[in-house]
Amino acid sequence: MKQPKPTAAGSQLRRRPKQERSRERIDAILATAKRLIGEKGIDAVTMKEVGALAGGPIATVYHYFPNKSAILATLYERFSEVTRTRQRDIAAGIDGLESMIAASDRMLDDYYERVAGDPAILDLQHAIQADKALQNLDIAETHHQANIFCDKVFHLLKAQRQEEFRRMVFLFFQLAGGVVRLALTQDGMQGQRTIDDYKSIIHGQLRAFFD
Repeated sequence: MKQPKPTAAGSQLRRRPKQERSRERIDAILATAKRLIGEKGIDAVTMKEVGALAGGPIATVYHYFPNKSAILATLYERFSEVTRTRQRDIAAGIDGLESMIAASDRMLDDYYERVAGDPAILDLQHAIQADKALQNLDIAETHHQANIFCDKVFHLLKAQRQEEFRRMVFLFFQLAGGVVRLALTQDGMQGQRTIDDYKSIIHGQLRAFFD
């Protein structure tokens, strides 16, 4: 089954930067928006404020981003780019059942630690789920990330079970966001138990494909 592909990074831009100065301007806008989101929350951040604090007129922000949702989408895409790179590094060592389970644990821990360490990312995750267009982007990105994992495992599975495995991995990746958000509302010990419980569920399902 053909899976939807995530939108390419930077596709939410109104105009693609062609010069280094333009790229630096976009980076400044995104860095400012991310900082403000972490400090005030997404709802309190305005395009005008982003433009002013990024060191330029509001018209410059609109030159690249048609609205705040486009800024959020681009921040999400950049976060996702880093996530994919880290996942590829973790998945590279998969050569059997136990290393596959260890890799799934590392991916979840890495994601949890990154979101926990950055208030803006957590707020961004909430906004993604509340915006239909961004939610679709998130689902497509989940397919992409699940495929990174599956591509390293399929050679270990029987061909007739690969599509079932892909569907299961997609669910694990998609549900991971909700599990992490739940864990971050709990105190440290309870939050870690939530993460560990989710790992146990994943372990059992992964092992079932090797029974």
